[in-house]
Amino acid sequence: MVELVVSFSIMLILATMAVPLAKVKVRTEKEKQLKYALRDMRRAIDKYKEQCDAGAFGAMKQGSFCYPESLDILVDGVKLQTADGKKMKFLRRVPIDPFTNSKEWGLRSMQDDVKSESWSGDNVFNVYTKTRDKDADGKPYAEW
Repeated sequence: MVELVVSFSIMLILATMAVPLAKVKVRTEKEKQLKYALRDMRRAIDKYKEQCDAGAFGAMKQGSFCYPESLDILVDGVKLQTADGKKMKFLRRVPIDPFTNSKEWGLRSMQDDVKSESWSGDNVFNVYTKTRDKDADGKPYAEW
């Protein structure tokens, strides 16, 4: 009976050590997915801006500063000012936020304040996650 109690105690100690390690592993994986998703969307926004500045889409909308009006435009594509009227797409899909498990991202336009949580709707200058969680250093994920 004593051996059984000792072996269960050892297993309990090992199990309680494994749970926090598993949580850290899951959080690290979510952070990596968030970093890649933000990088991909920001690159797509920058490529859209470059093409718009070059005049590939024709006349730009007033107040957009050549930034996309939404993330959906990056997925749906924009007609080029060419004879064949091809569309240029910048994203295959809007990625899922690993912390909120949705395609709802926080958006900021060029006119918005850097820390603003409300979007004016003029254009999409930057994206951020809507989670209130913080990383290991205490920095909110929304500021990544």
